[in-house]
Amino acid sequence: MKYRTVVMYMEIGCFVSCLCGWILVCSTLPTEYWTFSEVGSIVLTTSNYYSNLWRDCISDTTGVSDCKDYPSMLALPVFLHACRALAICAVITGFFGGVLALIGMKCTKIGGSELANSRVTFAGAVTYLASGFCGMITYSWWANRVISEFVDPNFRAQKFELGAAVFVGWGGSLLLISGGMVLAYFSGKEGLKSSSLPRRPATYATARTRRTYMLPATSSRVTLGPPLFYEGRKSRTTRATRTNQTFGRDSFV
Repeated sequence: MKYRTVVMYMEIGCFVSCLCGWILVCSTLPTEYWTFSEVGSIVLTTSNYYSNLWRDCISDTTGVSDCKDYPSMLALPVFLHACRALAICAVITGFFGGVLALIGMKCTKIGGSELANSRVTFAGAVTYLASGFCGMITYSWWANRVISEFVDPNFRAQKFELGAAVFVGWGGSLLLISGGMVLAYFSGKEGLKSSSLPRRPATYATARTRRTYMLPATSSRVTLGPPLFYEGRKSRTTRATRTNQTFGRDSFV
């Protein structure tokens, strides 16, 4: 199997991996189960509290549930604003990473030359990596906040535990990072190596130099003569000889 075929299959596998990871990250944004807490007042009635980046929800064993958005955006902590921004950045960069990867992959033949395709694919891989790291920072920061509040004995408010959306987001971010790293390795090995090759220095040969010292391409046997500036020197010598010649009176008769 040729090297190009192997790279093409690797690009397809990495693209599928990154696409699945991006879908998993996108699926966690509307999901309410980022954190949950279960409170049981009596045996037959249990209340479940769960929340995400956008709202708080409550449900009980009777099947009644209610969700409420956060009342004020300016009153939210900086931690929640940062998580929102990173999650949205993960979705946007993952989308553009997929577009660049589709254009530059060897199996699509859209980008043009092999070198241009490799560079476009490398840009898509870097974008996928940015998406994966944004998602990983978001879910890890959220999990660290929830765990630190849960194990803090001085925290008197209601304590929550990690929801399913955080684990799904971790898996999607891991797929984005792993697929982006492999894709960046293969595409960068081919695209960035060509730009680092030393270039041939330019020659500064004038028209007179080429006409004097270069052989014609059509003739098979050429007799080399003196350079052109010898002809000029010879003509100047002849002119000086004629100028210094003395003329007698009989020369004009």
